[in-house]
Amino acid sequence: MGEVISGTPAADGYRMPGEFESHAGTWMLWPERGDTWREGAGPAEEAFAAVAAAIVEVEPLTVGVSPRRADRARACLPAAVRLVELDSNDAWMRDVGPTVVVDGAGGRRAVDWTFNAWGGDVHGLYPDWQADDAVAAAVADREGMQRYRSPLIQEGGGVHCDGSGTVFVTEECVLSAGRNAALGRARCEELLKAYTGAEQLIWLPRGVFEDETTGHVDNLLHVPAPDLVLLNWPDDPWDPQHVRSAEALAVLEAARDTDGNPFRVVKLPMPGPLHMTETEAEGLVPAPGGKPRAAGDRLAGSYANFYLVEGRVLVPMLDPRTDEEACRIIAEALPDRDVVGIPAREILLGGGNIHCITQQIPAGNPQ
Repeated sequence: MGEVISGTPAADGYRMPGEFESHAGTWMLWPERGDTWREGAGPAEEAFAAVAAAIVEVEPLTVGVSPRRADRARACLPAAVRLVELDSNDAWMRDVGPTVVVDGAGGRRAVDWTFNAWGGDVHGLYPDWQADDAVAAAVADREGMQRYRSPLIQEGGGVHCDGSGTVFVTEECVLSAGRNAALGRARCEELLKAYTGAEQLIWLPRGVFEDETTGHVDNLLHVPAPDLVLLNWPDDPWDPQHVRSAEALAVLEAARDTDGNPFRVVKLPMPGPLHMTETEAEGLVPAPGGKPRAAGDRLAGSYANFYLVEGRVLVPMLDPRTDEEACRIIAEALPDRDVVGIPAREILLGGGNIHCITQQIPAGNPQ
């Protein structure tokens, strides 16, 4: 599936574009897994459908769904959404789908990262990830793109970029024991540059507290414009997230883009702290070897986990105490986009949010 080519994107003149650059469309997966999505995934389906509706109004959307859930997905989703049969172990398209790179002539190719359920046998979230690891190849095939297979254990949510040569990652994620610790930071940096076309990496120490992805950068911050970083920031100095966000802020304030200019860093309020309720936990069906989820578990909520589509920014609504302020800050930072708030607690209960369940296909011509 999806012709595998040798070499690397950087060597072939390809780069990872910013999410804010024009899209040819978006891909999602449909939720099903009982130990991730409560009550037979019904509440999650409503949340996913709301995200899908907001996307397909402005750009093409394809949703991969198992044959078992195809009828349910079709009933929930707008008619304009393209459904394709696609097996997966869960529904995190950002992480299991391809990172698409482009060249200066409109060429487009897929990067297929090695996936092991966020940490394999060390700190992975479930023991079988074979179907997930095949999703990027299936998407590349559907999109008619040639594909690079990266040896680096990495997920799409673990990389952000400014579209101009800078990629943002966290040490906590890339160098985790279940991923690439044995390779060392220098080798990981070489591979990340090779497969994203980046000129430089900005290494943030850690991601969001209790993030089960082991510190994905897309939950800590977002890069919605070439010179702008929106950073998850708790007001409470005693919150465990505060030191993590402060570490990131220090790195970001000292960083420069590839032209030597500083980044504008804007703080986003952190929702909560939020925790799983007893009712929510009771709706889950534990699976052998899967991550246990229990009442009282802290949820890694973050407004930075938004998604950019054509002319819009889709923002997760997570806490009535902070939702309005988060939307206001994002609207001021991105005046050319309409802010669309989407109730997203059900997605958060599964371990991620709107950015995690989407993956953009940049505009261009596949080759």
